[in-house]
Amino acid sequence: MLCVSRGLYGLALLSLLSLESLAVSSVGPSNSSSSFCTESRECLQFDLICRTHEYEVRHYSSSRWVSTDAEAYFLGVGAAMAFRRLYHYISGANEEGVKFEMTAPVLVEVPEEVKMWEPAIYTLSFLLPSAYQERPPTPTNDKLYFTDMPDMDVYVRSYGGWMLSITSRLHAHLLNRALTRAGARYNHTHHYAVGYDSPLKLLNRHNEVWYVVEGEPVCGSDPTDAP
Repeated sequence: MLCVSRGLYGLALLSLLSLESLAVSSVGPSNSSSSFCTESRECLQFDLICRTHEYEVRHYSSSRWVSTDAEAYFLGVGAAMAFRRLYHYISGANEEGVKFEMTAPVLVEVPEEVKMWEPAIYTLSFLLPSAYQERPPTPTNDKLYFTDMPDMDVYVRSYGGWMLSITSRLHAHLLNRALTRAGARYNHTHHYAVGYDSPLKLLNRHNEVWYVVEGEPVCGSDPTDAP
């Protein structure tokens, strides 16, 4: 009986450790093959499923983020308001007084249905470092909260330059049009505006638009399989 109990305890411990390793597997070093991060040590990792000349399909494992909402007429204004709150959090404005470095990318959830002349609610999220994916410091600002992103496949369109309201909407529209042509199903309620670079970086910037896949991902008529 004792041997059986020890065996069950060992299996339970192994399962727990496996779950913890899965929880942090989505955050890894920025020098990995699946990284567009050039200014941070850790980056959100992904598996490339397929690629067309108009978009990519990626798989992301579950991950934890710290988030906040901002009401604004333009994405840039809302993102700036929310960014300050989140930056204060990683700079020590938490109950533990912990300071940690920025990760990448930064996500902005952008609602699709916005009435003309009414502000939208933008949700900005910072990826938590691998060391804090399981037990993140508690925010002192009650406008901050944690978001657990599930395993998901996403359609991705990449572009350079600056992630402004007009450019983000333009590339969301172009991705939307490409997915419609391909007969792809995806979440129409919102898309993600995704930025990898600090405002101080002037050249070789990388931004993305994401739509979350519904059902089986579609690679179009001429996919290029992931290596």
